[in-house]
Amino acid sequence: MKEYQTITEISGPLVFVETDEPIGYDEIVEIETGDGETRRGQVLEATSDYVAIQVFEGTEGIDRNASVRFLGETLKMPVTEDLLGRVLDGSGRPIDGGPEIVPEERHDIIGAAINPVSREYPEEFIQTGVSAIDGMNTLVRGQKLPIFSASGLPHNDLALQIARQATVPEEAAEEGEEASEFAVVFGAMGITAEEANEFMEDFERTGALERSVVFMNLADDPAVERTVTPRMALTTAEYLAFDKGYHVLVILTDMTNYCEALREIGAAREEVPGRRGYPGYMYTDLATLYERAGRIEGREGSVTQIPILTMPGDDDTHPIPDLTGYITEGQIYIDRSLNSQGVQPPINPLPSLSRLMDDGIGEGLTREDHADVSDQLYAAYAEGEDLRDLVNIVGREALSERDNRYLDFADRFETEFVQQGYHTDRSIDETLDIGWELLSMLPKTELNRIDEEFIEKYYVEDESETVEATAD
Repeated sequence: MKEYQTITEISGPLVFVETDEPIGYDEIVEIETGDGETRRGQVLEATSDYVAIQVFEGTEGIDRNASVRFLGETLKMPVTEDLLGRVLDGSGRPIDGGPEIVPEERHDIIGAAINPVSREYPEEFIQTGVSAIDGMNTLVRGQKLPIFSASGLPHNDLALQIARQATVPEEAAEEGEEASEFAVVFGAMGITAEEANEFMEDFERTGALERSVVFMNLADDPAVERTVTPRMALTTAEYLAFDKGYHVLVILTDMTNYCEALREIGAAREEVPGRRGYPGYMYTDLATLYERAGRIEGREGSVTQIPILTMPGDDDTHPIPDLTGYITEGQIYIDRSLNSQGVQPPINPLPSLSRLMDDGIGEGLTREDHADVSDQLYAAYAEGEDLRDLVNIVGREALSERDNRYLDFADRFETEFVQQGYHTDRSIDETLDIGWELLSMLPKTELNRIDEEFIEKYYVEDESETVEATAD
């Protein structure tokens, strides 16, 4: 192992070193400062004459006299089942006061791509306990389903609720011990100390920490560490899923902070910027993270991802949500107007989408009527939303009785179906029963997206209408 004292330039989080031998891309580096402190870095660029190193702990205090050692290996995550219940920093070191991690293995954080031939199609239901997701935009094992939010909206509360409540219902029913089969890997990037405290208090208070591995990169931690945090989290998830048979839910927040770190590093490298100053390779970089979700044929476990991103300026055409939408299988929208009305969680089902939902619901997975109920709820709520615009022009008195029913339906849909608070855990049966109760506000003739058999079985007759019809 050679040691160099040939630092030529320090630019932001980058250190440039002259070398006289080939250095591998992504190779891990130790930099020893003049006062004996050792910092870790990673080779970002290598030529025959010099290398560019991104320093995880920041470059403050590093000068031209610092010693640089190349370790000849890429960054690895020490993995073991004992990581469950632990809290680590953004680069994988324990910060919970617990013992040092004794790894069973050390896995490269870049990870190997899943062979497309070996991928199993995602089609098993994951119950989050949130009606707007389970009923309208169902999450299935192996899916990547991002949450599109914006500054000031309660995406953290929703993330915590999903982390607490998510289960694999049929697995629990078969084996009777869901905790041993389901795990959560929570990766936080660039969050404030206040947010970190909220996350940890909630995890500890509810007992969710026992089945979770938490990675914390705070806002005052180096931006470079943010580029490592999601890879550490996903490497841990892959180990638990594919080596230990867990069904792992990975929650990554906030992907916007991750992309800002990419932009900062790109600027320090003086790269030619792409759209809005972000690197031109950001699409590829995001894909290397999102595509690590999935199932592998012959393996018991699965990795499911819920990345959370805050859209700058509430703009879903911004590069970060735009590129994310091309890679992932749908999106969940947090709505500012619903939030201002006090709806918790303020999920708007109309622009939300789960592209794999149809394969993960139905008889034997959720319930036979799930698809029909979801379609009818969506259509009725969309019609109610359109009529709200009309009411603003002509007034409610000008509308027909049918239109007024749809308006009432839209109001109740928001206050009874979407609204449930952050501490209510609804089973899929409860969610669908609430859906039927709302659909029973409409005449049977309006339920044109539901099979007659299900209408006869689940439709709840309005007693006042039955009495009126009998009198007629």
